[in-house]
Amino acid sequence: MVKLNRMGRALLVAAMLAGGAAPLAAQPAARVTETGVASPASMVFIGNSFFYYNNGITNHVSEFLRANAPSQRLRATLIGIGGSGLDWHDVESYFRPNAVARYTIDRNNVLSLNHDARLFDVAVMMDCSQCPVHPDLNGAFAEYARRHAETVRRHGAQPVFFMSWAYLDKPDMTVQLAEAYTRIGNENGAMVIPAGLAFARVVAERPDIGLYVADKRHPSLAGTYLAAAVTYAALFNQSPVGSSYTAGLDPAVARILQDAAASTVREYLRR
Repeated sequence: MVKLNRMGRALLVAAMLAGGAAPLAAQPAARVTETGVASPASMVFIGNSFFYYNNGITNHVSEFLRANAPSQRLRATLIGIGGSGLDWHDVESYFRPNAVARYTIDRNNVLSLNHDARLFDVAVMMDCSQCPVHPDLNGAFAEYARRHAETVRRHGAQPVFFMSWAYLDKPDMTVQLAEAYTRIGNENGAMVIPAGLAFARVVAERPDIGLYVADKRHPSLAGTYLAAAVTYAALFNQSPVGSSYTAGLDPAVARILQDAAASTVREYLRR
């Protein structure tokens, strides 16, 4: 496995986002650029600890929406199993009536029952951090991505895949994960959220902004904020740039992450 220096990583990310350079010649372009749901009012995130670190990506996406569109309602649910792959999740059971998301506890600690006719508009799914590119597990990634996409659609929701990021000390994973998620999105007619490409971009351009905790795998607060900004931009087709929501980060750092998220989504989804 070739190790890339900072300049090499920057050039690689630029090539990936431009879509025409040799390192990604075999990578299919992202063909699905919208979910088909203009303004989702409800969504479920199905994944692992990458989602639930730092009070959960759902809360940060909700805060972006609250800051940028205060009148718009969003019910976001997170189903996370630590270390899990897609094959660990029984997605059919997540759509059982009067089970997951039956009620919501709001920011004022008030519990209210949900009576929505449709449980979720969008289901955002992520495999384990290595599964899509691991020789013993990538087959299960393809199989369960297909199964779960079919299940989600059967229940009237739209499947979306979340492209996770490379480990800090294994930058080559960026290319591999991008190719795997782009391919699986295209095969299943589902949009892909390019969080991994945004991580690579920030690591290459601003390595002083720590996106990882000590294990070089899980996200720091800045990493979760970046992932949420990418998710917000992709799902709502709205730029996070200039948002007043900073998650307590230094406003200058938050702006850098907002810019990286917006640019990555615009270039990857060709909006």
